[in-house]
Amino acid sequence: MNKILRLICPVMPGFMSVQGATPNQTMTPIKNDTRVFTVNPDVRVGEVRFTNRFGIELVGHLYLPTDFDAGKPRAAVVLSGPFGAVKEQVSGLYAQELARRGFVALAFDPSFTGESGGAARFVASADINTEDFSAAVDFLSLLPGVDPERIGIVGICGWGGFALNAAAIDTRIKATVTSTMYDMHRVSANGYNDAEDSAAARQQKKETLNAIRTADARRGSPEREVPFGTTLPADAPQFVKDYFDYYKTPRGFHPRSLNSTGGWTKTSVLSLINTPILAYAGEIRTPVLLVHGEKAHSRYFSETAYSLLPPSHRELHIVPGANHTDLYYRMDKIPFDKIESFLRENLR
Repeated sequence: MNKILRLICPVMPGFMSVQGATPNQTMTPIKNDTRVFTVNPDVRVGEVRFTNRFGIELVGHLYLPTDFDAGKPRAAVVLSGPFGAVKEQVSGLYAQELARRGFVALAFDPSFTGESGGAARFVASADINTEDFSAAVDFLSLLPGVDPERIGIVGICGWGGFALNAAAIDTRIKATVTSTMYDMHRVSANGYNDAEDSAAARQQKKETLNAIRTADARRGSPEREVPFGTTLPADAPQFVKDYFDYYKTPRGFHPRSLNSTGGWTKTSVLSLINTPILAYAGEIRTPVLLVHGEKAHSRYFSETAYSLLPPSHRELHIVPGANHTDLYYRMDKIPFDKIESFLRENLR
């Protein structure tokens, strides 16, 4: 048995408590398991906690392959997203599958959401949420059984853009995958399909949001952007219906998910408007795989990101017939074979 890593199974079959090289390197049982996807009993999983450089404690689920051996360091992957989701939803599904395929995989709740900390709640920050990826890399880099030179990240939906931002600043990230990616700066500043891309439109948006900020200060609590009610109008856009069909039905509903419940604080958009997150995408020096659905309303985000990345190590993979949310949960659509081969090739 590795002297640094102690494997014990006192709680339940298949559970591992992991104590690593630092005091907080501990894996504990998931309490009140509320994952919305089909759980694979062959993949070991537990809760871990780590702190980002802003002092915010993040909570994640660490998935371990069945043949995990602390004495044989292997490749690992950090995962987060979609924007407004929690680790019990999409990122956990991806992490479980990648662990089944042999990777150590860490799905986490970003700052201010889910079980993670942050005194404010339901707030998005391009800076802090990018840092969350690097904090997870910190955690894995010190974990016995992980090769710190073979760590990649996977960002889903809005966390795809933050993943690219992290890859542009954190040279420890050796490979990046985005799936059904959003650029949250672009959609916040310009609207969908850049329909609001003008100084006048942004000025009106900023005036509205700052009026909400004043009202929040007067009230003492922030107003939230409720994404969906209990029903949708018949003329709702198809992509909104697709979101509703995931977040508001048993397929994907989770009480800690912002998209299933009360949404982000409305003023979160202000910082996203003013913070371009793909400004240095062209300086990423490690391989990037962009995965998107052929019929996704958001496909243009990945296509633009692809155009910004260095040609020598970029790849755009379009999934035939898939829409945006198909890549949240449809095992017949998510191209795990492609993702696995990309990660194996670039995390050797």
